Amino acid sequence: MGTQTGFEALDAFFALVSFAIGAVVGSFLTVCSYRLPRNESITNPRRSRCPKCGNTIAWYDNIPIMSWLILGARCRHCKQSISWQYPLTEATTAVLFLLVFWRYGFVVATPVYMLFSAALVLVTFVDLTHWEIPDEVTYPGIPLGVACSLVAMFYPASGLFVAGPPSDALVLSSLLGVLLGGGSIYLLDKLCLILLKKPGMGFGDVKLMAMLGGFFGWPSVLFILMLASVVGSVAGVTMILAQRRRTHGEHRQERVPIETDDEREGLPEGHYLPFGPSLVFAALVVMLFGKDILGYYGPYFGI
Repeated sequence: MGTQTGFEALDAFFALVSFAIGAVVGSFLTVCSYRLPRNESITNPRRSRCPKCGNTIAWYDNIPIMSWLILGARCRHCKQSISWQYPLTEATTAVLFLLVFWRYGFVVATPVYMLFSAALVLVTFVDLTHWEIPDEVTYPGIPLGVACSLVAMFYPASGLFVAGPPSDALVLSSLLGVLLGGGSIYLLDKLCLILLKKPGMGFGDVKLMAMLGGFFGWPSVLFILMLASVVGSVAGVTMILAQRRRTHGEHRQERVPIETDDEREGLPEGHYLPFGPSLVFAALVVMLFGKDILGYYGPYFGI
């Protein structure tokens, strides 16, 4: 009984450590999500600055989540508001690190999927704010995903999840995942150009889906695409309904599109939503529950 209690206390301690590390990593991701789209170095200057007044932020004002609350979401120097994106990025990363530890425990997969989650958080917020997916994530992510399949194939105790029959050819499933993931999004974009006369997916989505296929294998690509399509559709319909309600509430006489070039500089016209966050959500579901999902449905497809 005493030994079991000791293990439970140890798990609780490392769960808190995982949350804390995730919050710190999330703080770094806020720097990356601000600087990368502007082609700025993420290491120089080393200290964070207020984007409004340019003053260096002191360490005690840069404590993840807490500083934003203590300062009342305002810069200590210029008193301008600090975006909610900063604590949200930190909290999201912290929760994901906690979930990864809860799901995998003390195995190789835990630090790998923590870093993978951090990369997907960065992708999400950059895509939502700038409509682009950083090459700094996808280009190294594709070969890293294939490398993880090699580890999973030769060291099953690593806990790394790659779907595909048979288990001694997981690297092949990973390589097929890269081709199927990137190729499917590329073909969808071309179909939109042919049928709708407008772009459907960005090339960033192609590289992101190729990376996800590399990490989880070709059977997971199919699930990710289906779940992401559902999530994206629900988000799109919700956005349209919210826009219509807001338009009616303001008693406007003319309907306006949800996004226009005047309202969001550099964005395409019409009802557009970035697809990257939907792919990220589906990939996180696979990361945390893919073994259970494919364990239930996989036998029907020989997986």
